[in-house]
Amino acid sequence: MNIISRNNVKISGTGSQTIVFAHGYGCDQVMWRKLIPSFEKDYKVVVFDYVGAGKSDLDAYDMERYSSLAGYASDVVDVCEALDLHDAVLVGHSVSSMICLLAANKIPDRISKLIMICPSPRYLNEAPDYVGGFERADIEGLLDMISRNQPGWASYLAGVVAKNPDQPELAQELEESFCAMDPPIAKRFAEATFLADNRSDLVDFDKPCLLLQCQEDSVAPQAVGEYLHQHLRNSTLQQMKATGHCPHMSHPDETIKLMKNYLSS
Repeated sequence: MNIISRNNVKISGTGSQTIVFAHGYGCDQVMWRKLIPSFEKDYKVVVFDYVGAGKSDLDAYDMERYSSLAGYASDVVDVCEALDLHDAVLVGHSVSSMICLLAANKIPDRISKLIMICPSPRYLNEAPDYVGGFERADIEGLLDMISRNQPGWASYLAGVVAKNPDQPELAQELEESFCAMDPPIAKRFAEATFLADNRSDLVDFDKPCLLLQCQEDSVAPQAVGEYLHQHLRNSTLQQMKATGHCPHMSHPDETIKLMKNYLSS
């Protein structure tokens, strides 16, 4: 199978080191458009769509493979192997932070460091010791809503994720992106995302990681960033001025600056 066409891989830039951008739930590679030009001079830039998202090959979608985040991590591994990458930087937004961690565990020789934008290893609260941000009933209600009313669900989730009322076009773009997903694929990816528990995967992970955390992020609240920083032994936690859950879209300049500062240090 041709991985490049399957995952709609696009390559740009002239640098010797490669930086791979992995999009979040319900999104596609287009969401990185405000960041990419700032990295093309110093890096080879790779973007792609997970199977089932964007302009990927929908015929390659396998219900069993993509029932867990491991299946999405396999997409990242496949792309890195198809391009024979070494010393690559993986940039993951939201759920792709953990997907990229799982991928880096599979191909450690190909990955040098990770940048995690609004990451979370577990979205569900686990009383009394862990605050993830959601109660199980909230998530089950959300999953049920995908089946019954995808436009309503997309509108609700876009509002929760965007959190930038001065940028209404951001919520609108997210809503349209969520709506564009095939409903059964959207639901399965949501289950894989919101019911996942990747806390045990943090234990022995020693690649350098930058954790970018936003203000007023109800998907990945501050306690989650602090938990990750405590449990990822080689991590740097950076609290952003940006609000919401998509700083690469809402606050690209701050995101670029913090990423470049980290990569050059």
